[in-house]
Amino acid sequence: MSIKTENLTKLFGKQKALNNVSFEVKTGEVVGFLGPNGAGKSTTMKILTGLIPQTEGEAWINGVNVKQDSMTVRRTTGYLPESNPQYDDMFVKEYLNFVGGLYKMGKNKKARIDELIEKVGLTPEMHKKIGELSKGYRQRVGLAQALLHDPSVLILDEPTSGLDPNQIIEIRNLISSVGKEKTVLLSTHIMQEVEAICDRIVIINKGQIVADDTTENVRKKIGGNKQIIVVEFNSTPEKAKIESVEGVEKVAVKNGKLYEITAKKNVDIRSNLFNMAVKNKLTVLSMQEKGQTLEQIFQELTVKK
Repeated sequence: MSIKTENLTKLFGKQKALNNVSFEVKTGEVVGFLGPNGAGKSTTMKILTGLIPQTEGEAWINGVNVKQDSMTVRRTTGYLPESNPQYDDMFVKEYLNFVGGLYKMGKNKKARIDELIEKVGLTPEMHKKIGELSKGYRQRVGLAQALLHDPSVLILDEPTSGLDPNQIIEIRNLISSVGKEKTVLLSTHIMQEVEAICDRIVIINKGQIVADDTTENVRKKIGGNKQIIVVEFNSTPEKAKIESVEGVEKVAVKNGKLYEITAKKNVDIRSNLFNMAVKNKLTVLSMQEKGQTLEQIFQELTVKK
């Protein structure tokens, strides 16, 4: 087991940021760590990397207790924090050389720096000072420093933050490639990213784990009992008429005549929708049933009641 937490609790004064958080990440897994802002993601990651101590509970990286031996943990863990702090007055290569010195990398340092500069797409900007880089390129520098000492575990807090769509795809591909050799715990708000590269998801809300499974299983468990129907009519009925249909929970209008209709739990609304159409002299041009998206499931699990 590469990452393990057991009943992690963290108090900041009287505020409980984490409340008995327990999960595991197997060696070689890429796990998406999801949750709304303030849910406890970054706090958990800081504890796992030895930056802050937990109030209660235990955490291990590669079997090493983080609180008892944080220096060993740091030697085998690569961490990209959300804030991504760097020295703005240093040149890209200079900064990576400095980080390599901290890890006492020795003879292989120069070759490793050159390899990573190419791998994360920093070649066009490698002779600039970090302070002159765009946010996207600063994020690449952060990824390079996290990977520099070839850690077996990567903890990445919002790694594609600030990147444009093309850069997101490039970094996503890089993480997928790295994930074949390393264990990755990845925090992100981009659900397409999760579905593209993660083997499993752990969702945290208000300091507690609310889901821990594959995306497919989470869909079945959380979203499987809620029907979603996409209907196209020959004209545009008032949204309120559809919302008034028995069993309908909510309605979203898509492209004029297309309506995405979510049913209440364990209710089949198709016949009710047909009856509403007949009553209002509407023709149903198409009706398609689809499953809940990961975004919808995430919202259902984390929305404030």
